[in-house]
Order: sequence, then C-alpha cells, then structure tokens
Amino acid sequence: MTLMFKGLQRKYRDRVQKQLEEAVVAYFTTHPEVKLVVVTGSVGKTSTKTAIATMLSQKYRVHLHQGNHNTHMSVPLAILGVPYPDNVKSFSAWRQAVKTAQARVLAPADVDIIVQELGADHPGDIDHFGTYLKPDIAVVTAVTPEHMEFFKTMDAVAHEELAAGNFSKLALINRDDIEGTYAQYLTNANLDTYGTSAVAEYHFEQQDFSVENGHTGNFVGPELPAGVAATIKVLGEHNLRPAIAAGAIGLKFGLNGDEVAAGLGRIRPIPGRMNLLRGLNGSTIIDDTYNSSPAAAVGAIQTFYDIQAPQRIAIMGSMNELGESSAAEHEKIGKLFHPDMVEWVITIGDEAGKYLAPAAHSQGCQVKSFQNAVQAGAFAHSVLDKDALVLAKGSQGDVYAEEAVKILLLDQADASQLVRQSPAWMATKEAFFERNLV
Repeated sequence: MTLMFKGLQRKYRDRVQKQLEEAVVAYFTTHPEVKLVVVTGSVGKTSTKTAIATMLSQKYRVHLHQGNHNTHMSVPLAILGVPYPDNVKSFSAWRQAVKTAQARVLAPADVDIIVQELGADHPGDIDHFGTYLKPDIAVVTAVTPEHMEFFKTMDAVAHEELAAGNFSKLALINRDDIEGTYAQYLTNANLDTYGTSAVAEYHFEQQDFSVENGHTGNFVGPELPAGVAATIKVLGEHNLRPAIAAGAIGLKFGLNGDEVAAGLGRIRPIPGRMNLLRGLNGSTIIDDTYNSSPAAAVGAIQTFYDIQAPQRIAIMGSMNELGESSAAEHEKIGKLFHPDMVEWVITIGDEAGKYLAPAAHSQGCQVKSFQNAVQAGAFAHSVLDKDALVLAKGSQGDVYAEEAVKILLLDQADASQLVRQSPAWMATKEAFFERNLV
C-alpha cells in the first residue's frame, strides 16, 4: 500500500509539474513583451540575481523571487509569482497552485522583466529547463565543485551549468570563475563575458578600496568604451562580479552610463554574504555564512587577509556536496591559513574537522574543532581580543555558522541581519543542536 501511494504521488507530482511548465509557456506566449533573465552557476546565483534586479528596477518593473526556488517544481511558480505550497504533500494545495498559475496567463502583465535562478542538483537538471524556457539572457556565474556525489567530474559540472547559455538568446559568462577550456560546451555564438579582469568585455577597473566605502573605479563595457565612474559597496573582489554582471545586464536593457553607475551604487551584499557586523570587544565580523564552496571560501579568506586587524579568528564550517573531492578541497582551504595571518582557526562539522583542521594545524595554526556552531561561537568568544577581525564561513545543512556569529554580536538586534532566522529555520537548528551537543 505504501509503495502504491508513493507511486501515485510521483505520478501526480509529474502531472502538476507538466501543468506548471505549460502555464509558463502560455504566459510568455501571451505576454511576449515580458523578458526573462535566468541565472545559473555553481556559486553566486543569489547575489547575482539580486544585483541584477537592483540594477533593472531603476527603469523597469522587475519580478524577483527572494527565496531559493530554483528546482523543477518551484521555478514555474517563482516565475509566475505563485506562492510555493506550505504543505507539499497536500494534493489540494498543488491543485490551487496550478489554478493560480493558469490564471496568471490570462491576467494583464504586471512586470517587464523576470529574473529567475535555476539550480542543478543532478545531471540534466539545467537541460530540462530548456525544454520550456527561452530566456532572453542567461548569466552563468561560475563552474566550481558542486554536488560532486552526482556529477563526479568538473567537466560534467561545466556541461551542466553552461547548458543554460545554449538555450538562451544571449549568454553572459563569468570570465574569472569559468575556465576557458569549458568553452567547448557552449554552442551559442551570441556570447559576452564579464569579470574583474580586463579580458572580459564587461569589467571593473578598480582605483581604490576601503572597508567603509567599498570599491571605486571605472565600469567598462562595449557600450561604454571609456567607462563610467562608479562605487560598488561590497566586500571582496569575488563580490564585485555579481555587480559587474548587473551592470552588463543594465546596458543590454538600454540603461545609460549614469543609470548603470547609480545602479552599481545601490547594490549591497545580501544577508550572509560578506556582511560587516559589529562584534563584542570592538571586533568586526565578516558574516559569510549563507553557504560555502571552495571558490567562495578562497575569496573570503583573501579578503579577510586584506583587512588589517590586531587579531584574526577564522570560523570555518564544512563545505557540503563535494562528494569524493571533499577531503582534498577541505585540505586546500586549511592550507591557506598561516599563524602569522590568523590566531585561531575554529572548525564546525565533520568534514572541516577531519580535513580542514589538520591541514591548518600542519601550517602551524592554533586549531579548535566543534560539532556545532553554538560551541564554536562560545569558544571564539572566549579567545576574542579587542578590535579583532572574525571571518565566519560555512555551508547551510548541519553547519549553520550564523549561530556562531550570533554569540559574538555587540547588539543582538543585529541578529535580524543573519541568514536562516525564521521560526521554521530556528526550529530546525534547535533540533540539530540538541542532537549534536558533544
């Protein structure tokens, strides 16, 4: 009986997914004036889509789903602005979602541009989106290790992420975080690149940087060969790239140089992405707890080292979804730490404890490992000196490094700026911490 019920559930889910995808096709057929920008890549999707929406909203009505609804069931709903059912096991809730989606097709369009994130957990996920989506622009943010238990090789990851560029009218590719050898997987000749280096068509020529004011310099693109002066208030070179992508998209949609510069000035980091927070004892916290991957961890550590401080403490959570490459990738990150640059390396979780911690210790660093973020935060509090700089980084599942940050905050009201603070998330984390107190 249980197997039969699960079979019915699967058939029903497949039918609902097909109906939702058909509603999306009908929507764009009925409203050809509405443009679609999709964002995919191993890392940086949320920051990039948010930056693009910030840029375009100066001139257009932009729809952006704030959550990470990037799966086959959730993407059609996010595009059409239909809430994802609270009870995913309720047949009636899904019937109502389909009904609402179909009604959107006939309603007048209330947006000009839709910015949508696409996710890839398994091979073929991105290709499937191409069976019903025909984006005006696809932005591919990075090709780095992800879900390696399924993809196995980096070539498989590259083939997957770059697929979005092939079924879109225009592909905009991050030149910095995608190796040139992967160009073999791109068949779309209508292609542009962006990045922090001058080899990209769209790039940013930095002239100055300060923690208070961010990056100042010139934004350059084919439409602006002389560039336009701009200030981008984010922390770290790797966080410039979402802003540069947004500037490129702005030009593609007809914004002039002044509008692009103004849009770049409005971009801010999303919660948990290299946000500066006030800590106890005059300390400064770099909150980068939204998620983690090898490329993002390297970028965070480089920025961490660029900021002067009398004491540096790194709180490093495990990086999830790396499969067989987990040991090697964690060891690489561990070896980036040196005792002359960081006083303490504090790890959270199994993988960081098994691989990152020993690698950092072999470099001569003081290392302390914990199973959960609350314990890690408490230890960081005990060794925190005046005016210290703390970097907190880690993946989402079973790491939750934001709870270590919470312990170090000067003002607990700033906890509202941390990720995963909703009642549902807090209940999930409390249950996890109760199981992992040792």
